[in-house]
Amino acid sequence: MLKVASLHYGVIFKKAFSKPHIFAGFVKDLTGIQLEIDTVETEKAFDPPIGKVDSRFDLFAEDKKNRIIVDIQYKRYPDHYHRFLHYHCAALLELAGSFMEYRPNVRALTIVILTSGDHHKKDVSIIDFDPKDLHGNKLGEIPHQVLYLCPNYADDKTPEPYKEWLYAMRDTLNEEVDETQYANPTIQEVLHTIESDTISPQERARMFDEYGDEQIKQDKFAKGKAEGLAEGEIKGKTETALAMLRKGADLAFIQKVTGLSLERLQQLKDS
Repeated sequence: MLKVASLHYGVIFKKAFSKPHIFAGFVKDLTGIQLEIDTVETEKAFDPPIGKVDSRFDLFAEDKKNRIIVDIQYKRYPDHYHRFLHYHCAALLELAGSFMEYRPNVRALTIVILTSGDHHKKDVSIIDFDPKDLHGNKLGEIPHQVLYLCPNYADDKTPEPYKEWLYAMRDTLNEEVDETQYANPTIQEVLHTIESDTISPQERARMFDEYGDEQIKQDKFAKGKAEGLAEGEIKGKTETALAMLRKGADLAFIQKVTGLSLERLQQLKDS
């Protein structure tokens, strides 16, 4: 078994996929697109920003020879479908600004890795920009796509090569991987790139920071959920008390049923 750092952390995800040959191998396995790139940018942003939002790409590469740009996003947000579609469109607008026509002959691909899961519980989802006729046939006009990948929901029905990549990503989440289960050499290199012994003190500190930020978000969510449940319970009891008051029930009996104070019941009665 191989001890690894979890790909759930952005700093580890970038460590693994910022190597150009790994980035290109991953994209080729999933899409069949062979990239020719020398660098992968992290935290890529356009200057000036496109539109009113400063979109920032976790990993970004441009194949100028074959006219393809690819960005990979890893983080889960409540609005990740909309957020990363916006980022994708910002990249398209940036491309359009570099050409004299709306059809720049450049393919834009966004890959979103949702290591924390998603409420739809789908392994692979795709936004395909190519127009289709009423029979579902593509016109072959627009090649741009957004791919959403959720490792948690990969199973035997997930098509190759998505399955092997998603399985490997999911296996890293508990920080221990049986590397012999993976034949893909690019996956093997990813796993050895994120071996626990290779994580620098700076990278580990950023992991701790990410973990702390996530705990704060979870605590806020849990608190909000608890408060919401409490509000709902009080509302339900109040509605029950009002219904019983309309029927002329005794305040002491209503208090016994609902648990509301006599003072509150008297307020409801007088209102």
